[in-house]
Amino acid sequence: MVVRPERSSGPGLVSVPPLSALSGLVRFLYAAALVLSDAAAVVLAFLAAYQLRSLSGRPNDLSELTEYYPTLALLVVSLIVTFALARLYVERRSASYVDLLGALFVAVTIGNVIAMAATALSLNNLDVPRLLLIYAWVLSIVFIWVARVLLSQILRAARLAGADAERLLIVGAGEDGHLILHKVLSAPELGYQVVGFVDDEPHPEADRPVLGPLSAVLEVMRQYRVREVVVANPALNHVQLLGIVAACSAARASIKIFPDVFQLVAREVSASEFGGLPMLEVRDVNLHGWNLFLKRAADVAISGATLVALAPLLIAVALGIKLSSRGPVFFIQERVGMDGRPFPLVKFRSMHVDAESESGPVWAIPEDERTTWIGRIIRRYSIDELPQLVNVLLGDMSLVGPRPERPYFVEQFSRLIPRYAERHREKAGMTGWAQVNGLRGQTPISERTRYDLFYVEHWSPAFDLKILLKTLPAIFRGRNAY
Repeated sequence: MVVRPERSSGPGLVSVPPLSALSGLVRFLYAAALVLSDAAAVVLAFLAAYQLRSLSGRPNDLSELTEYYPTLALLVVSLIVTFALARLYVERRSASYVDLLGALFVAVTIGNVIAMAATALSLNNLDVPRLLLIYAWVLSIVFIWVARVLLSQILRAARLAGADAERLLIVGAGEDGHLILHKVLSAPELGYQVVGFVDDEPHPEADRPVLGPLSAVLEVMRQYRVREVVVANPALNHVQLLGIVAACSAARASIKIFPDVFQLVAREVSASEFGGLPMLEVRDVNLHGWNLFLKRAADVAISGATLVALAPLLIAVALGIKLSSRGPVFFIQERVGMDGRPFPLVKFRSMHVDAESESGPVWAIPEDERTTWIGRIIRRYSIDELPQLVNVLLGDMSLVGPRPERPYFVEQFSRLIPRYAERHREKAGMTGWAQVNGLRGQTPISERTRYDLFYVEHWSPAFDLKILLKTLPAIFRGRNAY
């Protein structure tokens, strides 16, 4: 049996609007705009690289610009073909700009190598200066990325207006399913329309209608023209999962599976063998050896340089705190770090002295009356966290890692949340995977723990770099920071 959303009733149930007839046209125009902007960005990058090379000395080594036009044409064609093969003209609704930058770095590098190889094999004996190629390579990455970010913002605005909608079906109407639903509803710029849930169990309190049992998933997808499915039910067995995958294949819909990180060890695996028998080898993600040295070296270098660069700001904030309210400039509080060991965390004081004398340990809340006027400002933009760079420099913390909590809360969470203590396998961090995804302030600790465990079990230098790159825009947005 399949339930139509328009016939459903009850609190929170919303009928699914019809798909916009412009969706197909919007996607075509967006793909065409990507190709044109990529080509224009490469041309502009090459012209700018030529000007930079002409200003860098030895102008006699540089030929006339018109002589490099064949090389430029090869470069444009090579990059567009490489981007197409790398599926960079297939729009990914949930991909971040940092992920896009990484993908462009790889694709532009490959495209440049192919273009230079084609130039070398051609009958043209023109020698392209290496510095010109390096400038063009770097500027191409930057220009293409900026152009794509601007186009993405235009597309997001169109989606907010109802264009380019994508219908989404969630398998599982329980807690995980509603977590996915609320994530989708909090990001309307992605253009998803959740048609409802599919679940064998009744969920009368669901915020979207349950359209049928698992056996009807294919019928539901075809009836509501679903193009994307998210499986958010950890209780499904292998047979049920394979059935859903087969249904998605038949309906030509993409599928994503939300893992239950509290029951499954979400570690990366690689193929191996044992005496000729095929095995899956679990990758050791714990920090030791060169990994530990690399992370510690990055912590020391970046925290030291940042403290020096931000010294004027730190002094100004310290003076502001001292002159605006009585009490010390710094607030030192015990937090729990690696292996459950406590350490003194340093912050700029943003609250009045003895703010918890009556309430005891409590979470900060929006418009907290305990904060000073300057405290509200520095909290919003996480400036109060900057003294923790000293903690990083001393080795108590890392730049990236799970957020350290107070012993009072750690004791509570360890009893209530499975695997919570495992987030202490690595050093606590100033920023982390949970924070850059908006999980700050009074967001559910169970949800934050999911992100912390994902980070601990998938650590890599590239993952740390991605989190650091996403931290600045997260700070300026100031969401859930108080």
